[in-house]
Amino acid sequence: MSKKNISVVTGASGFVGSHLVDYLIEKGDDVHCIVRKSSNLRWLKGKDVTIHNTGLFDKDGLKLILKNVDYLYHVAGVVKAKTEDGYYQGNVETTRNLLDAVVEVAPNIKRVLIVSSLTASGPSKLDSPVNEETPTNPITTYGRSKVAQEELTKSYMDKLPITIVRPPAIFGERDTEIYLIFKTYKQGLMTLVGFNKKEVSLIYVKDLVNGIYLAATKEAAKGETYFISSKEFYNWLQIGEVIHKGMGKGAITLRLPHALIYVVAAIAQFFAMFSSKPATLNLEKARDFVQEAWTCDTTKSQKDLGFAEKYRLEEGMKNTIEWYKKEKWL
Repeated sequence: MSKKNISVVTGASGFVGSHLVDYLIEKGDDVHCIVRKSSNLRWLKGKDVTIHNTGLFDKDGLKLILKNVDYLYHVAGVVKAKTEDGYYQGNVETTRNLLDAVVEVAPNIKRVLIVSSLTASGPSKLDSPVNEETPTNPITTYGRSKVAQEELTKSYMDKLPITIVRPPAIFGERDTEIYLIFKTYKQGLMTLVGFNKKEVSLIYVKDLVNGIYLAATKEAAKGETYFISSKEFYNWLQIGEVIHKGMGKGAITLRLPHALIYVVAAIAQFFAMFSSKPATLNLEKARDFVQEAWTCDTTKSQKDLGFAEKYRLEEGMKNTIEWYKKEKWL
């Protein structure tokens, strides 16, 4: 009987991390989950995994976990922070600690897979998606921290077999971010930003974790960066129609001027100054929203990895909506 691969997942209790854990269990891996002591483990309960309450700044603790590991999937990251340092600590320094530990205790690891983001590349133009050769042009602190994470990661590629993936916007069961669009729609409103056409790349979480796995296990992917995304680009009217079908009800479409988005973001950011938590909508997030396109070309991941979506947008949205309803989120 062949030995099980030992796979470690950071951010395993989160949206993408927990789906990746499910996928790796299906593949027969011995899965180890690195989570914070404060993490909600609801998506990991009852699963055949080993939980490690080791922070990503505990270097000695990381060495113990990563010794003899076959695959490291670094999914954890900071998407919202009150300060620039918060982003860099959560996305860059944690990555440095992990890579240093792997170099020391698991130099023969089969692969380190780093999850970055389309925001590292920056926005695109209508009908002109970015690809892996496009120079990075992040427009937010989060995006700049992901570029810094990628640059740091590349500096270890002479010592370790590493692959970077950049997903676009991700939707699916357990998500709490794009969920707000579904929640607003349930209340009878589909809000669109601006009066111009906007296009986005999207990925259903189950397709994403399949792409992550392919990127981690294909020999050709060593030292490479990939967009794992939908082949097609979508505008928000199309997305609204798909949600309409999945919900079985319509909603009023309301277009919000860019200026109003900035005003609301500024107010939310101001009040967040008096809270311990960062604002969900802030001025940088508003800058993301008003861009005409966030699209990426998946030719390279199709060619090198054989990646293709298994779920059409309609199917992924339907599954997501049904899950939200079952969980009483909608």
